[in-house]
Amino acid sequence: MNDFAPTVGVASTHPKNMPEDHAALPVWNAENWFYEDWPVGQKIRSLRRTMAEGDSHLFNTLVLDIHPYVQDQMFAESEGIFGKRLIAGAFVFSAGLGLVATNCVNAFSYGYDRLRFIKPVFIGDTIYSIRSNLDKTPHYKEMGLIRASYEVFKGEGELVLYCEHLQTVKYRNPADFVGKTEK
Repeated sequence: MNDFAPTVGVASTHPKNMPEDHAALPVWNAENWFYEDWPVGQKIRSLRRTMAEGDSHLFNTLVLDIHPYVQDQMFAESEGIFGKRLIAGAFVFSAGLGLVATNCVNAFSYGYDRLRFIKPVFIGDTIYSIRSNLDKTPHYKEMGLIRASYEVFKGEGELVLYCEHLQTVKYRNPADFVGKTEK
């Protein structure tokens, strides 16, 4: 197993619908890691992102979230328990995970476990995320299961969200896992 998985670009996609010299360039922000390349214990941290009012409103509009805590300034200030508007938890989840999402062409989302909204996030708060590879298990004939935690923090390190992401990831050499899989 590699101590460090490749992090910049893959040469595994060669689209036929663009100039050949463009198609030959590595794809930025994409990985071609296989199951064997995901080191358990590896951690990555994202850049920070300030949760702006316009982004919050757009997200709420897209998902039809009109809860007064996220859409009604007067309610939030006069009747809400926080005294100001919240960022919808679903947006914190989406943005927080997006900050450290990998675009691995060999990985597929299997689901999320242990999703918890620990502290509120407000308009104007700045978040960042840490992803930790927790474990991996041979699962299917062609793919293993990877479990990673996502911790989303605001400000100077206040934990606001935790979840675990399960992904199926293709094996580089499926023959190495014959008899070791669950399915």
